[in-house]
Amino acid sequence: MGRLINIHTHHPTGRHLEPQGVGIHPWDADKTSLDVSIFQDAELIGEIGLDYACTTDRKAQEELFCRQLAVAEERRLPVVIHCVKAFEPILKLLLKHKIERVVFHGFIGSVEQAAKAVENGYFLSYGFCTERSTKTIKALQATPLSNLFAETDTTPRPIEEAYEMICKIKGCSHEELQWAIEQNYNRLFSINDK
Repeated sequence: MGRLINIHTHHPTGRHLEPQGVGIHPWDADKTSLDVSIFQDAELIGEIGLDYACTTDRKAQEELFCRQLAVAEERRLPVVIHCVKAFEPILKLLLKHKIERVVFHGFIGSVEQAAKAVENGYFLSYGFCTERSTKTIKALQATPLSNLFAETDTTPRPIEEAYEMICKIKGCSHEELQWAIEQNYNRLFSINDK
């Protein structure tokens, strides 16, 4: 099976490619100030974004998000987005900051939202929450392999199970999915441009 790519995990195993982002989560927006030196050696900024379901002040979240997007834009770094009930505001800010390499992690949105993300060249990462929502299953089915990642997020379940779930829902082979995700990883980190 080889090494797989787990684009977002809180339980790195060291057995697969598991990029670790640097950034301040929106839940911490009103209790943390941004010191841009944290991004000094970063290859990926994340998990950043907006969460309109939590109690953290929305204005504080938006200000922090914009400051981190400005760093990503200036340094031309990819970002991993945390998005809860804030898809349209996030999309608007991403376009304003001209961020090209974007992963919406743990995507649980609609087919229409997935289409908007794909239209802008963004990636959608699917994990185990996908199985709990018919809406998200339909979004996964509609997401092209060229815009897709797999993840385990906060669960200790192995990434192999996420790949299996995605293959089953999309009706593709493991080899097709693995190849596509490897290509997406190369694009995300501009590996072919180096």
